[in-house]
Amino acid sequence: MTTRRQLISLLGGAAATWPLAAQAQQGTVPVIGFLGAGSAGGSPQTVRIIRETLTEAGFIEGRNISVDYRWAEGQYGRLPELAADFVRRKVAVIIAIPGPAARAARAATATIPIVFMIDDDPVKLGLVESLARPGGNATGVNFFIAELGGKQLGLVRELLPQAARIGLLVNPHNANAQSVIGNVTAAASTSGVEIQVVQARDSREIEAAFAALARDGVDALVVGADPFFYSRRVQLATQAARHAIPAVYSVRECADVGGLMTYGTSLTEVHRQIGGYVGRILKGAKPADLPVVQSTKFELVINLATARALGLEVPATLLARADEVIE
Repeated sequence: MTTRRQLISLLGGAAATWPLAAQAQQGTVPVIGFLGAGSAGGSPQTVRIIRETLTEAGFIEGRNISVDYRWAEGQYGRLPELAADFVRRKVAVIIAIPGPAARAARAATATIPIVFMIDDDPVKLGLVESLARPGGNATGVNFFIAELGGKQLGLVRELLPQAARIGLLVNPHNANAQSVIGNVTAAASTSGVEIQVVQARDSREIEAAFAALARDGVDALVVGADPFFYSRRVQLATQAARHAIPAVYSVRECADVGGLMTYGTSLTEVHRQIGGYVGRILKGAKPADLPVVQSTKFELVINLATARALGLEVPATLLARADEVIE
């Protein structure tokens, strides 16, 4: 038998769910379109941090927001259609990560708010009118990774001062490839280092690129910033170890899976900024009024265990500057 207290409790619980149920039936629960250039399997931290930040802002997935995830799996040619589908569905906001997704989203709509994460100048790419006043339907974070190739090359030279031939791995499908190549080759020209550029756009080509680098006897490798490479970071670290090639990467997660050294923007900070902007837009802010955030937090991470496996002695001066040393 149901007591009066139990009945009141049941009715109170049901009443609490009525507004959300009514919203869902009326289609008023905001839908966020998540457009990723990489893969879901390679980006769990991205999703987790953005979800946590949205929760802190009062938006809980499955309760008062819905999130539709679409991943290009490194096939950037799929992004325009994935973005167009979000436009057809009239989602409330599009999260576009990183540059290839941002460009596809901006080409698909001039009205639906877009929060992007991009590693190139968004003004030059036509995503915004200016960094301080974006002016249109897009804003987000510029995390500068494509511009750090020269710094990464310098770190390789500090670790291996006798290195004369250094490989550079880029994805030709990424619009930032030429920018990365230009940045690294310009830095190399002042130090007398020869740069050997290799390209990879899928897993098979990653293996072929490492085989070519090993055959040609490169002393080290700089891995260009790219969402597909991020999703294949385990493969990259495995291939580098297999061919005994010291490599520097753009994101700290590569060091977590065995990469030798990373230098780049703190993606944790970037993802929190993305989630924060989405929350503000859902509360009524307009992208045109939200300045593009310029990343200021950079991390140097060294995997000392990998260095030892490669027979390398990391200079004390380099270890002292590291934000984290993985033993």
